[in-house]
Amino acid sequence: MTPLLCLLVIAEITVILVLLFRTPLRRLVMFVLDRLKEGRGPIMSTVGVTLFAVLMSSLYSIVRIQKRSMETGGINPTDHVLLTNHILDSSLMGFCLFLGLMIDRLHYYVKRFDDSEEIKPWNKTKKTYETETD
Repeated sequence: MTPLLCLLVIAEITVILVLLFRTPLRRLVMFVLDRLKEGRGPIMSTVGVTLFAVLMSSLYSIVRIQKRSMETGGINPTDHVLLTNHILDSSLMGFCLFLGLMIDRLHYYVKRFDDSEEIKPWNKTKKTYETETD
């Protein structure tokens, strides 16, 4: 699961970087995000909720391993490996959820900003037309 989560984090960081800078690739990413969000809102939220549930399960396992180590007075090597694996997986899942939220907000703000940029030239031409007729 760790390699998949690492690839997901890298892909999300790449999408964020593409959204931050005005490049031709940004229009493509905006188009894809528009299509993903268009009629499939429940699918995206279902994936997020599922990832959150797996994150909570991993955090519960971390707490259970730590309680077991406090009862016995020390941690055995198997529990140590399991604990580090759960910590790595849960941190990657948390990063994925956070970056997904960032992508959602960036998509909203970039779309709003691009729409306002399209309106500005129309307002400028309208103002110059009004001043010429006065």
